[in-house]
Amino acid sequence: MRKLSALLLALTALLYGAPGAHAADNGEWSVEPAASGPDHRPYFYLAAAPGTTLTDRVTVTNKTAAPLTFRLYAADAYNTERDGGFAVRTRSEPQRGVGAWAKPERDRVTVPARSAVTVPYALTVPETAEPGDHPGAVVALDERVAAGSGDAVAVGIQRAVGARIHLRVNGPTMAALSVEDVRYTPHRPLVPGAGDSSAVISYTLHNRGNVTLNPRVALRAEGLFGRTLLARDLTKIPSELLPRQKIRLTETWAGAPQLDWGEVTLTASARDVRESAAVSFFALPWLVAAVLLAAASGAGLWLRTRLRRARDT
Repeated sequence: MRKLSALLLALTALLYGAPGAHAADNGEWSVEPAASGPDHRPYFYLAAAPGTTLTDRVTVTNKTAAPLTFRLYAADAYNTERDGGFAVRTRSEPQRGVGAWAKPERDRVTVPARSAVTVPYALTVPETAEPGDHPGAVVALDERVAAGSGDAVAVGIQRAVGARIHLRVNGPTMAALSVEDVRYTPHRPLVPGAGDSSAVISYTLHNRGNVTLNPRVALRAEGLFGRTLLARDLTKIPSELLPRQKIRLTETWAGAPQLDWGEVTLTASARDVRESAAVSFFALPWLVAAVLLAAASGAGLWLRTRLRRARDT
């Protein structure tokens, strides 16, 4: 089968979040803001008014014993569907923010072995740009195409590393966060008290504002008469939710009730915003449900028979 060189892109754009973070680095090459004064910049932190052009420089370092050639481009950032991680668009995808506004002086660069090359770039913010955060990255894409492995043997793999750009366009900012489409999916054993007792709670976390948020989500479940069945802070939450992004998340509730009636509430908070959403649940083992259904069917049949006899008489 013919190799599809651009079908799979392994993009290493997940950078460290600490203030003293290092360059984006995959062990063979790294991408980072060019040194500026005594302080090391882990990311590009930029602020500008609409209609402004900014200039900066990016450094690509080759750590291998052979020259490497890269494609340089700017890209918009987004949250992945899988886990909400930070990722950037590929060269072939449409760019509407930083990816369309930032242009490296050179779009192709060869870096000698164990050397570094610094390339200037310009970022022009359109007059019509919306205020708020516009995350992205400057990406160095390796021109080499590696063969896939296993089931992906017919797929070519290209690797890339990106240095994050945090751009704030001047103007009004608004933090807005919501929890949407909460669902409760139980695993119901056949016999009460037997087998696994768990449930999956799924929900959408939506950043409706124009600034990046660091969300927290609390889960609470109550049963009949307001009994607290579960209360915990969730950990499988992205460290940052980018503006206008929504992600679908799930949480497993081990030991969920097998026979109860209640409500699950998810509360998301970030900065000065706090929003909740809830879903009701009715836990009933399959055997009990079948017995109740059979009883209801029998009662309905008996009632119809009585009514028919009453009409006949």
